[in-house]
Amino acid sequence: MLTTRFVDGAPNWVDVGTPDIEGAVSFYGGLFGWRFQPAGPAAGGYGFFQLDGRTVAGGMQTAPAQGPPSWTVYFQSPDAEAGVRAAEQAHGGVVQRPMDVADQGRMAILTDKAGVPFGIWQPGRTAGIDVAGDPGSLCWVELYTADLPAAAAFYRAVLGLETFGVPFPGGVYTTVNPAGGGEDSMFGGMVPLADDPAEADADPYWLAYFEAEDTDATVADAERLGGTVRMPATDVPGVGRIAKLADPYGARFAVIKSAPSQE
Repeated sequence: MLTTRFVDGAPNWVDVGTPDIEGAVSFYGGLFGWRFQPAGPAAGGYGFFQLDGRTVAGGMQTAPAQGPPSWTVYFQSPDAEAGVRAAEQAHGGVVQRPMDVADQGRMAILTDKAGVPFGIWQPGRTAGIDVAGDPGSLCWVELYTADLPAAAAFYRAVLGLETFGVPFPGGVYTTVNPAGGGEDSMFGGMVPLADDPAEADADPYWLAYFEAEDTDATVADAERLGGTVRMPATDVPGVGRIAKLADPYGARFAVIKSAPSQE
């Protein structure tokens, strides 16, 4: 699972772009207990979702021209410019070229070969989110893609990510980990769109998972708060109880009550 012992190639930030930041604050506050802390006048409306004073995500109000409401996953990079060059060489795209975020770090927004947006974050004073894996925080990410081999090759070239298959009843799940980290450092997976009924008609995208204390209760809360259930609470043996949701504006995410560790 994902931790805050960040290494190059691993997710270290996540944020939501929404047409109504006040509505998003109300939704995620009711769902996870998050509070929103604006970053200040120079941040263009950007702010931080916090849980017990620790930052778990970012968020800002976006215009339709900036794309549909969505969560964006950022991966740690030692050099944002080099990351952009690698993405271009691997036939990806550049949405936002590298820019300094005060002295906190350096960021860029890219797309992979299939057009899936993702971010890279070169840490400065801010390494990343303050907490991962605890209830209400990011714990896993998953890429849904029409061409898994092409996606694996792209992210290996750009971020150094490694993949390996984990057998499960009915198939094989492709997990992702930073270069040289091995199985113990896996933080996500890659899934063919056609293999998941909830995603078969969707465009490729990165899906952020947040840990839940109770998946079923979180699903009920999401519906009460105006969200949508894209996949009802489902047990995955050895993994946990999962549900796929969307906030009232259509930003997709998932929640999981992780199974206890077998160690």
